[in-house]
Amino acid sequence: MKAYHLNGQAGVGGLVLADVGTPEPASGEVRIRVEAASLNYRDLMILDRVGQGGLDGRIPLSDGAGVVDAIGSDVVQWKVGDRVAASFFPDWVSGPFRASYVSSALGGNTADGMLAEYVVLPATALVAVPAHLTSIEAATLPCAGVTAWHGLIARGGMGKGDTLLVQGTGGVALFGLQFATALGARAIVISSSDEKLARAKALGGSILINYRNTPDWDAVLMKATDGEGASHILELGGPGTYDRSMRSVASGGKIVQIGVLTGFGPKPDLARLQWENADIIGVTVGSVEHFTAMNRFLTGKAIYPIVDRVFGFDEVREAFAYLRTGAHFGKIVVKL
Repeated sequence: MKAYHLNGQAGVGGLVLADVGTPEPASGEVRIRVEAASLNYRDLMILDRVGQGGLDGRIPLSDGAGVVDAIGSDVVQWKVGDRVAASFFPDWVSGPFRASYVSSALGGNTADGMLAEYVVLPATALVAVPAHLTSIEAATLPCAGVTAWHGLIARGGMGKGDTLLVQGTGGVALFGLQFATALGARAIVISSSDEKLARAKALGGSILINYRNTPDWDAVLMKATDGEGASHILELGGPGTYDRSMRSVASGGKIVQIGVLTGFGPKPDLARLQWENADIIGVTVGSVEHFTAMNRFLTGKAIYPIVDRVFGFDEVREAFAYLRTGAHFGKIVVKL
């Protein structure tokens, strides 16, 4: 089979397509013929630190979907031909998160990812693809979709009548927007692009703020909500947005902390959380159980992921370069 590997060189030059042996499933494992894989900001971060060592030979990307191609012994929940997607943390099946699950994260420090024609994974690490979605659409779900679901709904309890602040129009942001719309929550979207804001409005965004033209977007948000603020905030920016998020959260609200898009830097003043009885929810993706629950929701609400652009298997370097531009609206997918 063909698979991409990281060769020790930072950046897209370190992505190498090679012929390797097709893996065979052992007891309790399933082999998947991968039909599509999607990119996340995490994948750029990994690519940029390849030169620091420890990632030579790693198959990248955490997200992918395809068809069960072979099964090992003792596998009863899947059969050849089933359409499945892989969970970001194969070891985190259900229950609370444990530090030991980190090492199982696909496409990271210690586990190969999905950018290969075939992958073998534990049968317990897979979820069924919603029937209304293609493999290209399903490949967008494992990281971005589950992250938004876990933070906003499984732990954040977002529902009808709530107000969600969405930062930007990447994968997690748009899943959050779609979930909010489906639940009857109001969505506030900030972006530096009027064109992207217009597209977000079509997905259900009700208050749209261009933060490039309006740097004090938190003041605009508070005015638009009659001083109440947002009950739920998808905090995707990091140090560049955190203080404004703190000033935007409603009493009893929840800041779902996910991103480091502006890097790692000074820590915000958390005092307002105490006075507003608000919470910070730290989220790194989710479990197989979260993924399965989200897929039921997607099916029941007929939600389709937003795919910005699809690249061919021989265009992976171009896909990474496009992700780096930040021009995308939704997810970037590689079709195998």
